Amino acid sequence: MILDAIKLRRLSRAGCAGVRAKLLFASLSVFLFTTHLLAGQTLDTMGQIQGTVFVQGSQGQSCIPNAKVILQASVVLETKTDETGKFEFRGVPPGTYIIEAETPGFLATQEVTVEVAKVARFSLELKPTTVHDSVTVTAAAADSATTSPSPSGTVTASTLQNAPNIDDRAESILPTLPGVVRGPDGRINMKGARNTQSGALVNSANATDPATGTPGIDVPVDVVASVHVISNPYDPQYGKLTGAVSTLDTKTGDFEKWHCSIHNFIPRARVRDDTVFGIGAATPRATCTGPLWRDRIAFTQSLEYRFVRTPVNSLPPFQRDTALDSFNSYTQLDFNLTPKQTATVSAAVYPQKLQYLGLNTFTPQPSTSDYHQRGYQLDGQHRYLTGNESLLTSQFSFKTFDVDITPAGSGPYQLLLETTEGGFFNSQTRRASRFDWEEMYQFAPKHFLGTHEWHVGLEYAHSSYSGLQSFAPVEIQGSNGAPIERITFTGGGEAYVSQQEVTWFAADRWTVSPRLLLDVGLRFDSDTVTSSAHAAPRLGFQLALTSSGRTMLRGGIGEFYDRVPLMIPAFQWLPDRTVLALNPAGQVTSATAYSNQIIGNLRNPRSTAWNLALSQKLSGGLLLQVGYEQRTTAEDFVLSTFDMGASTGRITLSNSGSQAYKELQVSGRYQFHKHFINASYVRSRAYGDLNDFFQFFGNVAKPVIQPNEQGRLSFDAPNRFLFSGEVHVPWKLTFAPVFDLHTGFPYSVQNEFREYIGPRNTRRFPEFSSFDLQVSRPVSIPAGGDRRLKARIGLAVFNAFNHFNPRDVQTIEESPRFGGLFNNAWREYRGKFVLEL
Repeated sequence: MILDAIKLRRLSRAGCAGVRAKLLFASLSVFLFTTHLLAGQTLDTMGQIQGTVFVQGSQGQSCIPNAKVILQASVVLETKTDETGKFEFRGVPPGTYIIEAETPGFLATQEVTVEVAKVARFSLELKPTTVHDSVTVTAAAADSATTSPSPSGTVTASTLQNAPNIDDRAESILPTLPGVVRGPDGRINMKGARNTQSGALVNSANATDPATGTPGIDVPVDVVASVHVISNPYDPQYGKLTGAVSTLDTKTGDFEKWHCSIHNFIPRARVRDDTVFGIGAATPRATCTGPLWRDRIAFTQSLEYRFVRTPVNSLPPFQRDTALDSFNSYTQLDFNLTPKQTATVSAAVYPQKLQYLGLNTFTPQPSTSDYHQRGYQLDGQHRYLTGNESLLTSQFSFKTFDVDITPAGSGPYQLLLETTEGGFFNSQTRRASRFDWEEMYQFAPKHFLGTHEWHVGLEYAHSSYSGLQSFAPVEIQGSNGAPIERITFTGGGEAYVSQQEVTWFAADRWTVSPRLLLDVGLRFDSDTVTSSAHAAPRLGFQLALTSSGRTMLRGGIGEFYDRVPLMIPAFQWLPDRTVLALNPAGQVTSATAYSNQIIGNLRNPRSTAWNLALSQKLSGGLLLQVGYEQRTTAEDFVLSTFDMGASTGRITLSNSGSQAYKELQVSGRYQFHKHFINASYVRSRAYGDLNDFFQFFGNVAKPVIQPNEQGRLSFDAPNRFLFSGEVHVPWKLTFAPVFDLHTGFPYSVQNEFREYIGPRNTRRFPEFSSFDLQVSRPVSIPAGGDRRLKARIGLAVFNAFNHFNPRDVQTIEESPRFGGLFNNAWREYRGKFVLEL
């Protein structure tokens, strides 16, 4: 009984030839490099790992038998501890690895270095964790194989510390994963899905804005343990998406001792014409964690202030900056309540103000809007071990997300060929909230025709949205400088929508044999906005093609249903519009009144996705993998216009849209000693209906709505080569390079009326190429007497070769600058200084 009490006390839980030639050359270079490094690797150079899993109690250490131990190498190796808590891995290539020990609700993680022909011996202490049990954490932001059949990738705290990250946000490092890109609007698009079609979780709690469906919480990067991106998640606990899901897990507070860190307390200068003009950015952060009650209550607090000016380099020197002013606070309490119960409570607050939202080459500061955001999220999780290997997890969360969007300037809003004048035409007031309650039970393994690990869950959610949108008149000027069209708006624009959602799911991880594992699941969703219910079956598999486990085949197929952002049903209450055609004298020649209408009953968008991947582990720590995945989305939300005759028309919102995403990925990971290298090539196609609702009524509204068409999505990049790594050299230096080369994003050609000419999204920006590098090392700073402070210093450079990467293009055919490219992302430098107390 004493042993059990001690044991449970730690409970927790570009289609062009040039792009292809460069990709081929880069791939060949990586292959030759890794082949050279592999030369001479034999079985005689292998090492061993031996260890013990234990818990620390008041009566000393107690070893834990039958604990699962996972070695995160080029492939995932797995074993269990014996009756004395010991485990062993043989024939391990030299290198640095992550080892995890776990039982239901328990977790221990440690880094281990294996040397040539030597045995690495160490012990793993089980400690509490807030990470939910269904997420597999891999060793780096890499293509390494995981124990999940779904295509996935992970960014760990180590990568967040060492990799170049231009704004020190966890979200910003995700494009270092294959299939994840930052689109032309600056948003993150995962696996061919729009930003509003993917899920976002923070410690298993829904973190999206109920009004728009976009990620709506920014956690300070210093408390992030990992960010996991899963495409086609076959575990049915994931839902309300048609794309991928990102799950952010925070670090568990320290139950043993206090420690703090301070980051970026030195501001960056604002430089214009080689002269310093004030502050360009100030982003100080401070994080502390430690015990309030030793071994019982751990406390974590992270504070971050951000003042950042981001330039549009094609505008005049002192009229080119957006200005972000934000504050993030994250507070977490971890509890060891009883020998069988743990809990975690967290609170996040994230107000921000962004001046000049939508600033670009053709929209100067006075014609943009100011964005004000306020909100907080409360989250609580309770874990109760009901048996030796069964666990009940209860979770609640409450979130508010309020937004005000107001014009930055004043005067009539006018669209000219080369620029925009007047104050922005759209104002918004949004108030949104969401409450979630979830129960999930993990059964003890059952043995029948193999081993079955069941888990079931039930979730209830209530969300609400109230909003007010107003629109000012818009005038379009032609190439002769005279007005050619005017758009006016009528109506209130006020709306209130609420929604209740009920979900249940059941899943079985069935180990049929030592070489075959099946993930079988069923998810059932219903909501009051669509008044519908959907069953979503899913099946994944993992098959070891060889007895050694070096050759693995993974795949699966599943059905997914998306949520309905609450601004969608509010569309019918938005102001109607009238489009007036003007002659050169400014007189009205015709007028067409458009009313807003939802066609039919709203339905949940639905996608069917499948994937197949083959991985092969070679000697010397080299893993090669080739995979294909495909997703087809139906009943997507689409906006379009129809002229009805007699000077009337309709702007319609319907579920008539569709999307398709295809991806072929070839990747490799090479790990040797403390270093690793990742390289991947992705051939993809993101195609579908182009008139997304939030393109016209999101944070940056558009006044002109044209009939819907299909084409390449705005973030489609058919060819992409990605290279990243981490290399440790003498003098304790760590080099972390990231090279991203992909086809330029597509765009459409317009005339002076902002009507599309020819097929949409058939032209492209030039290929994007950026080499980023961060170099850092730990240092020791004298603090008086024999005391020394630990610190880390570094320097990061972005777009080191200053490649021409424009972000704006003149798309209007009548413009003398038609086809011109602007707003290049210049080379940038960032300093790094971290002080640990």
